[in-house]
Amino acid sequence: MASTGSAAAVSAAEQLARATGAIVAVTGETDFITDGAITWATPWGHPLMTRVVGTGCALSALVAAFTAQAPDRLQAVAAACALAGLCGERAAASCAGPGSFTADFLDALYGLDPEALRAPLQKKC
Repeated sequence: MASTGSAAAVSAAEQLARATGAIVAVTGETDFITDGAITWATPWGHPLMTRVVGTGCALSALVAAFTAQAPDRLQAVAAACALAGLCGERAAASCAGPGSFTADFLDALYGLDPEALRAPLQKKC
């Protein structure tokens, strides 16, 4: 997570994506995902996610799963970031602190269904 805010790193991320052909994600209060030409923002998540070991690893696993057969890598990475953020919000709302966050985050992933995903998206979009 960028200490000055994720928005400050968007330009560098876009340049890196153009130079490498990679999809670049900058995580923070808002996650920015870019292929160098198009940049998406996902505003979900919770500050507690920055204090819990393993949330970045979990996001990497989600990105790998989402991009494995995806025809559009940018959409796949953005979807993975959005999903991790939504589950982070749910976990933060139910956990007692960083120690129980991980279990609640995994439970949030396990309990996902289409309706659970639509509700927060409709509020922020």
